[in-house]
Amino acid sequence: MTTTAKYGKTTESYIRSRCAYLLITAIALLLSIPCKAQLNPFQAMYYQNRYINNPAMAGLDQGLNIDLGYLQQWDAFPGTPVMELLTAEYQATDKVGLGLNIVDNQEGIFRQTRAMATYAYHVPLSDQNQKLNFGLSAGINDPRLNTAAIIGDLSDSELQQYDQQAAYFDGDLGLSYTSNDFFAEAVLPNLGINVFNRAEQRQDVDRTLFFIACSYKIAFNNTVGDLSLEPLAAYRQIKGYTNIFDAGLNFRMNDYHFAIQAIYHSNDNFGLGVAFDQPTWAINFAYDLISGPISNYTSGTFELGIKLKIFNKQYYQ
Repeated sequence: MTTTAKYGKTTESYIRSRCAYLLITAIALLLSIPCKAQLNPFQAMYYQNRYINNPAMAGLDQGLNIDLGYLQQWDAFPGTPVMELLTAEYQATDKVGLGLNIVDNQEGIFRQTRAMATYAYHVPLSDQNQKLNFGLSAGINDPRLNTAAIIGDLSDSELQQYDQQAAYFDGDLGLSYTSNDFFAEAVLPNLGINVFNRAEQRQDVDRTLFFIACSYKIAFNNTVGDLSLEPLAAYRQIKGYTNIFDAGLNFRMNDYHFAIQAIYHSNDNFGLGVAFDQPTWAINFAYDLISGPISNYTSGTFELGIKLKIFNKQYYQ
């Protein structure tokens, strides 16, 4: 009986361990469906807050700008992907910008917090407010398990093995050219993994390797008011997934501090958004529509952003 009990206990422990492993694997596979939708990040990074994605944009505008962002998959079920964002950027001098960029991403039992400090340098070129901008962000990336979302034995070895992996050093490198009418940028994100091969086992797919974008603002002055249309084209190289092309339009009614935008993503997503931009504050709302086979699993995502402009003397242009 002692032998039977011994082997029975060993078998039970092995089965529990394997079940935990299969559970984590299954959850990861299930999350890969909504994660495809999360390949489209905060829509605000294309027009409202380009510093979200590119450190070269920190401190380009006067004063201190603080942005809060919230992005969630529309379906209300446990483990729904949620992203929260805080950015703060400050124009220290005409040529130097400083920034702080914090993103918290939760998907089921997985959670990732990324905190970056930014230094940007802006080189004036000539008239039309032309500048060449360089930026570098550096900080900590901490992917881990969200233990509060786990229903089961938290002492299981498979869970502990994943959660014991330490946070790692990460960063982004950005370059941009800006003027009153034209914008172009190139970004090397996720330097910790993409360049220094840190924590490769944590995130081997669905991460951006390279990003480029450009846009041109077309002004219309007529009896209706001061209007502008800004087409945008972007390209994202993704590891383990088809590279993504983005195309956008931003229609602004400057006299009313109001903008309407549409963004198409080649991974069967289409985003619509509105923005109210005042001298001391701004707010934007976007909804990302999902098409194609993935639409059977999600109704899309919604995004809300709030900006506070402190010590900012510039008026909405």
